[in-house]
Amino acid sequence: MRYSILLLLVMACNSHKTTEVHSHDDIAHAHNDAQEVTSYFNEYTLNDKTYGTKTSVKIKGDKRIMTTNSLPNHKTGQFPNQGNPNSISAQERTFDFPLNPVYTGIAKWAREPGIALNGIKFEPGTAEVVVCDTGENYRVEALQEVIDLGLDFNHAHVQPTGAYHYHGTPTSVIENFDAGNDLVHVGFAHDGFPMYYSKSGKYKPSYKALSGNREGEDCSYENPHQSMNLSVGGHHDGTFTSDFEFIEGSGDLDECNGITINGKYMYLVTAEFPYVSRCLMGSYEEARPQGPGQGLNSRNSTEPNHRQGGRPSFSELLKMMDTNNDKRISKKEAKGPLSEDFDKIDKNKDGFLSEEEIQTGARSSKKEPEGRRPRN
Repeated sequence: MRYSILLLLVMACNSHKTTEVHSHDDIAHAHNDAQEVTSYFNEYTLNDKTYGTKTSVKIKGDKRIMTTNSLPNHKTGQFPNQGNPNSISAQERTFDFPLNPVYTGIAKWAREPGIALNGIKFEPGTAEVVVCDTGENYRVEALQEVIDLGLDFNHAHVQPTGAYHYHGTPTSVIENFDAGNDLVHVGFAHDGFPMYYSKSGKYKPSYKALSGNREGEDCSYENPHQSMNLSVGGHHDGTFTSDFEFIEGSGDLDECNGITINGKYMYLVTAEFPYVSRCLMGSYEEARPQGPGQGLNSRNSTEPNHRQGGRPSFSELLKMMDTNNDKRISKKEAKGPLSEDFDKIDKNKDGFLSEEEIQTGARSSKKEPEGRRPRN
């Protein structure tokens, strides 16, 4: 009789999904055998005395509200370092994510596409630009071997504001939040869709390196701490954002590194370009970036502090590029994407970009994958 009761109890337990709650390093985790770690889709708190992390998520109405001091809950590299002159400091921020995200299918560029579960932002692009005397400008990728940007083993570094942020796969986040499945839930995009990392790497991006060689002579890179001459010639090896192009269907993921699995849309953080989504496919409210320049050294960003996910206005572009104050942007003055697409945008071929031409060019670029555009 006693054996029969024990057998029934074992069968009953095995017929339900189990949840185990435990803690380590002052962080409470709830793991279960479902595909998702459900605690991170509900309310949770991460407090880590070792690293000073204070992140909490509350559900209010149709919003997921994250309040964080933006300190990582894991080890980081040493900052400042030779390639990164900045120190990590707390950033009091609040984010809200739609609880029921709406997929639009329209790729919208996002400078800061999402936030990791620990409160650290994903910001895959950089503000670093190589400028050539022949007019070419190339936006530098964070994950490359030509210019030392001081990234640590989490593919992260620090902005002048003290904000620690991920440019690629957040190694320690993946380890900390691994529930044993191939897909590790690592964060939320600003449109509300979740962000995952596949340990097997079986979901491939649809970006490929361009064929042919780059153009540009007498090129250089500089910041307040270093100056160097560079050769940009040779094949497109991934040093610059413009080395890649989106080829629909060439991989498993869309232009925003997204995919629908089991009827659920999500973004994948990948070991290959674009590493983290550079655009979002869902509807979301744009938020104003906080703090001063967001680039590594804050001096050479060709992007203003305009609304997140939007494009700079013509007046902002003039403020950045119109060095002779003639209310126009010449080919020599143009930087970043405007320089690369100058001839295409300059419809009347007068050697200058007007407000109307830039606006027309912006509308036309919506037909192209936003993820390949060089952005900070």
